[in-house]
Amino acid sequence: MEAMRQSWTDERLDDFREHVDQRFDQVDQRFEQVDRRFDQVDQRFEQVDRRFDQVDQRFERIEAELRMQRTEISEGFRALHRATLQIGAGIFGTLMLAILTMLSTQT
Repeated sequence: MEAMRQSWTDERLDDFREHVDQRFDQVDQRFEQVDRRFDQVDQRFEQVDRRFDQVDQRFERIEAELRMQRTEISEGFRALHRATLQIGAGIFGTLMLAILTMLSTQT
């Protein structure tokens, strides 16, 4: 153990420190690369978010159009129902009048 302590001269310590500094510089460079990649990923996610916003807007427009068409169809069925009732009532009234007329002429 003592031989090792004697071999750590100031020069060797300086070399070791320089080597450690170089390694940390390399680590810093790698982290800078990772940070740049994360920045790119963040930008891509922002693009994806914008696309999803566009899709949401399209769905909202489609839903509004479908609600409007459903309302128009419902109104059309109500009008058809009303017309059917009016025609049915007219036919029933005409038949009743014809029957009453026939009955009154036979007596």
